[in-house]
Amino acid sequence: MTTVAVLADPPVEGAVLPELVASTPLSESDACQLYEAMLVDICTATQAGGGDLLVNYRESEAVAGAPDDFETEAALRDVLDDALDAPGEARYEVQVGETFAGRVGNTTTHLLEEEDERSVAAIKPTTPFLGREQIGSAAMKIRSSDVVLGPTTDGRVHYAAFAEPINFENAYERPAVETLTERARDAGLDVDFMPMLPVVETERDLVDVVARVRSLLRAERNVPIETARVIDELGLYVDADGDGLTVGRTSDRS
Repeated sequence: MTTVAVLADPPVEGAVLPELVASTPLSESDACQLYEAMLVDICTATQAGGGDLLVNYRESEAVAGAPDDFETEAALRDVLDDALDAPGEARYEVQVGETFAGRVGNTTTHLLEEEDERSVAAIKPTTPFLGREQIGSAAMKIRSSDVVLGPTTDGRVHYAAFAEPINFENAYERPAVETLTERARDAGLDVDFMPMLPVVETERDLVDVVARVRSLLRAERNVPIETARVIDELGLYVDADGDGLTVGRTSDRS
């Protein structure tokens, strides 16, 4: 089984999804609700897809805006324990490293070399459509390939799994999908890919995910449950603004 490390920031208002707060109608509180919902969806999908869930979290003192008495692990457990089918099987460990690439590299290398894990995947809690089917499919791919990458828009990745370590220094430099592929090939490793899935980090990302969730609900198809619930509760919708699309809130309509 693949160990799936979900690299989670403390669920603190102002510390998560800052680009959405700056560029969309979402407040810091709204962004925190959305982040927690996506975290629940990705962690439940990981367990349902047969992955070994590792919540790899940043200490509160490493994130601006966290209160002095805030405990990241306790806050994450408050979000996840009631939502997971097997909360006792989830591991919680602190991230180590100054950069995202460094933290992924430290976690991945430690698990592969020190704990003899067969494969390790690194994901953020911002990929709500990464469901149990995709988790299971990626686990099958990593059995025959050394590295499996899940591309998303703007050259980013929503998923990266490794059966062997690579040189992780600046490995997520944009375009991350190309940089990670080059690092893997430089190490003599085979690379395979998953289907493209949206993430939620920017205004354009949020437009795509809100439109997709609302369309799937209207078509009575499966959606990431908690993410869809928060989108509905916040009244988010996609509005045509001139030649572009923006996210609006039903409460702001005149």
